[in-house]
Amino acid sequence: MPVRLHSLLSVRSNMVDADEIAELCYDRFKQLPRRGKPEPGREWSLLAAVVKISRCVNSDTVDKEVVSLGTGTKCIGQTAMSPNGDVLNDSHAEVIARRGCIRYLMAELLGAVSGEDSSVFCRGDERGKWRLQPGVSFIFFTSHTPCGDASIIPMADIQSQPCPAVTSAKSPEGSEKGRDLKRKAEAPSEDRNTKVSRLEEQETLETSTSEEPSQTSLSTKTPEETLSQNPAQLEIKTRGLSDNGAGPHPQVSDIHRTGAKCVPGGHADPLHPGMGYHSTGMLRVKPGRGEPTLSLSCSDKLARWGVLGFQGALLSHYLQEALYFSTVVVGKCPYSQEVMQRALVTRCSCVSNLPAGFSVCAPELLQSSLEFPFSQAQTELQHQDGKGRISPCGAAISWCNVPEQPLDVTANGYKHGVTKKALGTVKARSLLCKLELFHSFLSVVSATDPAALPDSLRGADLRTYWDYKKASQAYQQAWQQLHSQAFPLWPRSDRNLLLFH
Repeated sequence: MPVRLHSLLSVRSNMVDADEIAELCYDRFKQLPRRGKPEPGREWSLLAAVVKISRCVNSDTVDKEVVSLGTGTKCIGQTAMSPNGDVLNDSHAEVIARRGCIRYLMAELLGAVSGEDSSVFCRGDERGKWRLQPGVSFIFFTSHTPCGDASIIPMADIQSQPCPAVTSAKSPEGSEKGRDLKRKAEAPSEDRNTKVSRLEEQETLETSTSEEPSQTSLSTKTPEETLSQNPAQLEIKTRGLSDNGAGPHPQVSDIHRTGAKCVPGGHADPLHPGMGYHSTGMLRVKPGRGEPTLSLSCSDKLARWGVLGFQGALLSHYLQEALYFSTVVVGKCPYSQEVMQRALVTRCSCVSNLPAGFSVCAPELLQSSLEFPFSQAQTELQHQDGKGRISPCGAAISWCNVPEQPLDVTANGYKHGVTKKALGTVKARSLLCKLELFHSFLSVVSATDPAALPDSLRGADLRTYWDYKKASQAYQQAWQQLHSQAFPLWPRSDRNLLLFH
C-alpha cells in the first residue's frame, strides 16, 4: 500500500496554515532513506512538494497529505538531452515535485478507469472524462522562492543571494563558486508572521544562449526592473518595516540576482551595477555548469501552470477541467509578496479566450516561518572547518505516493549510481523522464474500456509522444492563447526530442 503521511485537523474556516504545510513536507523528507540526501554541514539542496487537501463533506475536518516530494538544484546541458525521452532534463525541486505528482495522478487514474475507487477522481459529465472528487484540491510547497523572476527581490538588509549570478570565467574568485551555487536561503525580516489564507477549491520548453555571464559593481541606481551584487560589497540603507504589508517599503540600493538568463528575442538584462542589473517579468532559462541549459525557470513554469494546469497535455485527454494549485507556500528565505505576485500571477493575468476547462487561476501566495534544515544558509551555519567546501547536492530525490517504486533518486538526468555501461537501458532511466511517464499514460489508455475512451483518443493514428500531446486539442488551444497573449518568446520545443514511443 502507498505510504500516507498526512495531518487530520479540525478547521474553523477552511484556512491554510503555511507553517503546518511546511512542517508536513519537512517531516515527509525526514522519513525518506538516506540515499540522495545532502551531507549534513557540507551539502545543501532545495525541497518542493505537492500536498493534497481533502475536505470531509459532512465534517469540520480536512485531510492534508503529501502526495509528491522532490529535491534538487541541477539541470543538464543541451548537448546531454536525449531524443529518446530517457533523460531527466530539469532536476530542480519544483519540477521534480510536479512530475512526481503526475506519476501519482496517473496511478490514481489507472485505478479509476479500471473500476477501482479513487480518492482523487470521479466521473465527469463528458464521455471518457474525469474530474476531481468534491472537496479535493492541491497545494504547492517550495522551500525557497522559485528561480527566475520570483527571485529578483529587493534587498532590505545584508542578505545573501537566493540564486547567485554565474560569474565571468575571468574572475578567479567567482568562476567556480558562481557556477556551483544556485540559490541561497536566508531568513526574511524577523517581523514576518506566518501567513494564513482561505483555501480555494480549485512541459520544459527550450532555448539556448551563448551570452557570457558578466561581473558587476555596486551602484545606487534604483529602477524596479533589477537585482543584486556580492552581499559583502553591498551598502544597504534600510528604513521602515519589511515587506509584510505592515508599513512602508524599505529603501534599498540593491536586489537579489538570479543566475537565470533572459530568453533571446526580447529585453535583456541591462547589467548595470546594483539595482540596475536585471529586467523583471522576463522569461528566463536556468543556468548550467559550462554550457547553457534549455530549461525555463521555475518562476516561468509555475506561472504557466496557473493557466494550463499542472497536469500536462497527456492527462488533459482524460480531465474535464485542468488542475490548478489553490495555494503556493514558500519556506523561510528572502521573500517578497509583491515579486511573487508579479512572477507567478500578474504576467498571465491578461490571458483570455481560453477553451472550456481552462482559466487564469491565481493561487494564494503564503510564506512559512520554517526553514528547510538543508537550505544553504543552514548548511553554512553547520559547516565546520576541514570538512570541505560547501556545495549543492548532486543528487535529486523524488518520492510520490504510488504503490510501486515510490522513490526515485537521480543524478545528471539518470538513476543515481548507474554505470556508463547501463546508459540507454531501462536500469538507467528515471521514473520521471518523459518516456516513463508516457508509458504510464499508455497503460491508462490500454486499461480504459474502448467505449469509455475520451473523444480526443478516438479514431486518430497516435503513435509517438508528440502525437499524443498534439492530440490533446483543448490543452494545445489553451497553450496557444497563453503563448500569444503572455509568453510570445517562450521557445517551442525541438520536435526531434519528442518523437519517441
